[in-house]
Amino acid sequence: MRAYELAELGRPEGIVLRTRPDPQPGLHDIVVRLRAASINRRDLMILEKSYPLPSKPNIVPLSDGAGEVVSVGSAVTRFKIGDRVTGSYFPKWRTGRLPPDGIDQLGCTIDGMASELVVLDEQWAVPMAAHLTWEEGACLSCAAVTAWNSLFGGTPLRPGQTVLTLGTGDVSLFTVQFARLMGARVIATTSTEEKAARLRQLGAHGVVNYATTPAWGAAVRELTGNEGADLIVETMGPVTIEQSLIAAARHSEIALLIWKTNTQSEVVIPAAAYGPKLANIRRLFVGPRTDLEAVMKAMALHQVRPVIDKVFGFGELLGAYRYFQTRAGFGKVVLRFNS
Repeated sequence: MRAYELAELGRPEGIVLRTRPDPQPGLHDIVVRLRAASINRRDLMILEKSYPLPSKPNIVPLSDGAGEVVSVGSAVTRFKIGDRVTGSYFPKWRTGRLPPDGIDQLGCTIDGMASELVVLDEQWAVPMAAHLTWEEGACLSCAAVTAWNSLFGGTPLRPGQTVLTLGTGDVSLFTVQFARLMGARVIATTSTEEKAARLRQLGAHGVVNYATTPAWGAAVRELTGNEGADLIVETMGPVTIEQSLIAAARHSEIALLIWKTNTQSEVVIPAAAYGPKLANIRRLFVGPRTDLEAVMKAMALHQVRPVIDKVFGFGELLGAYRYFQTRAGFGKVVLRFNS
């Protein structure tokens, strides 16, 4: 089989295509023939050596992928040959809180999905929703689960409450879709009128252009009758924390997804913005297998489909990484495997 490896970190050219022996299943394993995979921001961070968890040398990248079970171990009970599946981002995290031994991640410490065949413990995979294409099913393990956990992993979201999303990254787009399912009002920020129009088409009730309105926190409050947002999915920190706090309702929650930036690497909580609030700041990162299963059920019930921006062929992974680096698109960047 062919598989990509991160032979050298720091540049896309360090991603090389190599030949590996076809994997064989152990007692509780399934072998999956991948049909599609997708890139997440964390994949770029791993390549750029800015990810907090060191990757295994020559790791097969990408956490998200979907494919068909082609072989099963003799003790496997959850799947059979022919089943359509996707892997869980944290394979060893099944439910509840992240356990001490559950930190391993596909595409980082465990070989990921940029491979024609992958072997997974049967507990590491979930069935795909029947209405999803291979490309759509390959988009969910990281960004969709993160959005789900942002909305439903903390204070329960109630219909009619206001959710604020920042930008048009993959997590933000899934958050718009899922919040609408729960009857929430969604306000989004973006930097262009073109993306603002697409956010409204996706379901956002209001959009603030942060490029033309740098004090977008106050603009969000104005859209909510000065009440503020009940839940903010903070995907652009740490430099946006102050405006998020200004936008927040008095009794609110900020789901915090922070990564290091070139300009600021510390989370600074401004007293003037935070002092009047009784806001709960909740740190999170993706979620367990049960969240991925919930995502699949919700998407199947409501026939929700991920937003896909561009699809590359299996041999075009370097081009897919370079395109993803530009952040020019709107939606997932997907790798389609040969059928």
